[in-house]
Amino acid sequence: MTGPHISSFDALTLPTAYGILALRAEVFVVEQDCPYQDLDGKDADCLHLWYQDGDTIVAYARLLPPGLSYPEAGIGRVVTSPAHRRTGLGKALMAQAIARTQKEWPGQDVVIMAQSYLVAFYRSFGFVVEREEFLEDGIPHRWMRLVP
Repeated sequence: MTGPHISSFDALTLPTAYGILALRAEVFVVEQDCPYQDLDGKDADCLHLWYQDGDTIVAYARLLPPGLSYPEAGIGRVVTSPAHRRTGLGKALMAQAIARTQKEWPGQDVVIMAQSYLVAFYRSFGFVVEREEFLEDGIPHRWMRLVP
């Protein structure tokens, strides 16, 4: 297992970009049975954080600069491959995503749109729930915020 790796969109190799998109599709579209527009035009302006096992991307998060999706900095598309869950990799990924987001955009709150079943996971990092539960692409979500 190697990582964390971080890159701008322009510096991603084609195999890495393909692996990231394949993992996002495997989990968010196929496993969660949720057809949605993953390629939303924001990847080019984000930082991409991932871990890999050999040549396979096994965990990933997208770091969004302030003003791109939200007034604050954000973390999204947080995903771990099914084969690597319950190994601590998701916790390592999220810890690195928070640290890197805070380093890139110091003093900014960090917001996430968390799937509701993961609220306790994100609370363990200091995120707090904001607003009522809502459906995003048919899946219950909660807005959460981490204040520096």
